[in-house]
Amino acid sequence: MDDMDYFSLCINAFCLIIQGMHICFCGRLTAKKRKAWHFAAYIILICILDWFANRVSFPLIMAIGAELLILYGMNRFALGNRSFASWAASILAIYISQFSFGLINSVEAIVFPYAVETLFLYLLVLMATAVSFAICAACYSIVLKAISPEEISQITHAGCLLFPVLFFFTAELYILQTSYTQAFYHERSLEFLLENMGRHTALLFMQVLGLGALLCTLYAYRHLCRGLQVQAEMQSLTQAVQAQKVYIAEAQIRYEQTKAFRHDIKNHLSVLNGLLNSGKLDESKAWLQKLEAASAVLSYPYHTGNPVVDILLGEKLGLAKKNGISTEVMLRLPKRCKVDDFDLCVIFANALDNAVRACQTAEGTKTIRITGEGQGDFYMLSFENSCSDEPLPPAGTGLANIKSAAEKYHGAVLAEKADRHFSLNVLLNISLHPENISSQ
Repeated sequence: MDDMDYFSLCINAFCLIIQGMHICFCGRLTAKKRKAWHFAAYIILICILDWFANRVSFPLIMAIGAELLILYGMNRFALGNRSFASWAASILAIYISQFSFGLINSVEAIVFPYAVETLFLYLLVLMATAVSFAICAACYSIVLKAISPEEISQITHAGCLLFPVLFFFTAELYILQTSYTQAFYHERSLEFLLENMGRHTALLFMQVLGLGALLCTLYAYRHLCRGLQVQAEMQSLTQAVQAQKVYIAEAQIRYEQTKAFRHDIKNHLSVLNGLLNSGKLDESKAWLQKLEAASAVLSYPYHTGNPVVDILLGEKLGLAKKNGISTEVMLRLPKRCKVDDFDLCVIFANALDNAVRACQTAEGTKTIRITGEGQGDFYMLSFENSCSDEPLPPAGTGLANIKSAAEKYHGAVLAEKADRHFSLNVLLNISLHPENISSQ
């Protein structure tokens, strides 16, 4: 084995080890903690793939495809990312890595024909390898700044990012396969390389455009995610405003009813007094029952300690009962609860709307159960309802609004499904007022 072979082996081994940066990039992109064994396992698998690919002479595209699958497996099962986040992170990591080397390959094709001295050639190869990794690290840094972990995990509009990046990745593989294989350098003469310098320059320009297109796609995707987030917030505001309007309208109706009842109460009491003086006990009891029924109309069906929540429960659960859904409420909000009525509207309105929709698709007994339990500064709201056997759909705007409201109070949201039973738990710090949270 000559010096060039030893040098190639060393460079190849170094490149395989440095590919551990794929795990570092994927972990930072998806906000997952990296461990030493993640890097070790990935490098070992890549070394095994490289050895096997050399033994059976794998085509370049198949080898990179296998590397992509390995990185996806590490993202999915080692880092614990969701399927789409794993694919997106893996494709971005491999694409940027291949792009960095492809970019330098274009420069090598232009410069290397003039390197006739072995020592100078070694130096050029070392410089090219170092520059490739530097470009890769710089591109990784740009991508990490361009898109957040929350945005990479938005599965509801995954294709907006996945398919453009997959196109860039495939185009880069095609360029590497057709223009920069080892066979190309061995079979083509020096004169041929010099004559085709313009073609390599054009390929270099195309790959730079490919990087620009990728960054523009990430920029557009980020603005899409933020636009959808703003839209969700606007929908939440609209829903809360609508709930406030319902509260005001309900309060006005009950005020008018109370005013009329107070106006007539003296007459009712006079009639009752007359019946009692006349010894008509049965008629007196009947009249009292009528008075009790009239006063019951003025009260809310649910008493949680918060009038806004009482009205929402009356409205939403009243609709549920009309649809044959049984309801149970065991909830009493603490008097010192500092959660804003606006945020309570968001939580209860979205949770109850989702519960009613889920019950409508369920078979058999349909129930909605709402409970609350406090401990210290924290209060847990639990919404349980019947649902169908179908898997849970992707988290929608309603659940996102609930999470947003809970996070304002340093809380958390947990949604679980078991067979035909769904539960949503919302934990809130009831000692925090939203105006004071930002300063803590």
